[in-house]
Amino acid sequence: MSIIKKIWSGSKRKAAYLSGDARHVLGLDKTLYQNARGSRIVLYHNVCKSDPHKFNTLFLTAERFEEHLQYYKKYFNVVSLDDYYKGNFSGQKFNIALTFDDGLANNYHYVLPLLTKYRIPATFFVTAIRDAGFDILWNDMLSIAGYYGPARFTYKNETYRKNRNNKYVDENGTLYADKLRSTGFNEKAALMSFLEQLTGLRANRLNDDYWLQMTPAQIKTMSASAFAAIGAHSYYHNDLARIGPASAASEMTMCKQYLENITGKPINSFAFPYGSYNEQVLKDAKAAGYTQLLATDFIKPDDGQDNTMRERLTINPFISIPNQLNAIIRGRYA
Repeated sequence: MSIIKKIWSGSKRKAAYLSGDARHVLGLDKTLYQNARGSRIVLYHNVCKSDPHKFNTLFLTAERFEEHLQYYKKYFNVVSLDDYYKGNFSGQKFNIALTFDDGLANNYHYVLPLLTKYRIPATFFVTAIRDAGFDILWNDMLSIAGYYGPARFTYKNETYRKNRNNKYVDENGTLYADKLRSTGFNEKAALMSFLEQLTGLRANRLNDDYWLQMTPAQIKTMSASAFAAIGAHSYYHNDLARIGPASAASEMTMCKQYLENITGKPINSFAFPYGSYNEQVLKDAKAAGYTQLLATDFIKPDDGQDNTMRERLTINPFISIPNQLNAIIRGRYA
């Protein structure tokens, strides 16, 4: 995209969001919400007390998330993921299902109490990384390293430096995170050990909300709630479309077994890490026993004809709540 097109696109987006905020001030957005019909699955990741963009853009504050719930309760019909798949919708309101990816403990500490307070259901897609002996995902470790780590470091004879967004890149400007997505977990685990020593991650326990995974006990408690369901999110949080098919199939099966052993319930839903999948991953997910498969964007138009597949809209933490609700209804951002 040319510079002129980027500027024009950005200007149009800003104008659309300003228009959305103006409609809210005038009270015109209420008519949109009340007249909206249809359905959408919404994707969240993490909730924290403050400073939501400290390490990445996957966080909302608990205060902002509660405001979302208040709007949902007022204007939308929030259903469980099971009811969403069954089509148990209201004909009088727009229908949504809430989902959370990655299984961080902040979901247990902040999200579950708010769901209980407002009596709103959600599904939490959890990895089995605790079963592998880790309490942090590799991509979260890399995000924290970008904040606390040095301007550059050398690892396995290659030097990485921070870009202007505090993300490590190689000498060609390629994001280290993107390179790692094509590797198996052993390489990621070795890097995690290196970065933990480099950053002193565990010295500041005030950062736990940004990386600490749920324990088995917390997962079990979540599963017992009337307002929380547990789904699988792979064993190691690898990109299943980029690793070997045997490894991908194994991750999906092992994660299912791990979560079923904890919850004592069948785990039938699976969210693809990074929204990434291919035909073989789909085939193996179904063979593992998953009947609900969650992507972000379909890779092929006919994926929407698959009864097991659904798309999700990821929450944008940088826009106002009225603009977020407008995007949920439209299924896209301005």
